[in-house]
Amino acid sequence: MLSDPTRLAILRALMHAGESTVSEVVAATGHSVANVSKHLKQLATAGLLARRKEGAFVKYHLDDPVIEKICELVCDSLRRDLEEQLRRAAGALRKSKGN
Repeated sequence: MLSDPTRLAILRALMHAGESTVSEVVAATGHSVANVSKHLKQLATAGLLARRKEGAFVKYHLDDPVIEKICELVCDSLRRDLEEQLRRAAGALRKSKGN
């Protein structure tokens, strides 16, 4: 469930903004309404998010504080991996320009 980049982006948006509507999550992540709605439903069905109706809107929020910690760990690990890949690519680029 947490291996999908879109779901991680959604969880991260909810961690930062707190309770949010689909439109708010779309604005925060840059993903389409259909894509965000699909992933919010999957996350809620898996028990990672809770939802509540407020008038015509449904608001989503993290349902368990442990989820926030797990998301932080996963996101930090991905960030470190990407930074390492960028560092290696920059080194390779410098080498190729030096030849």
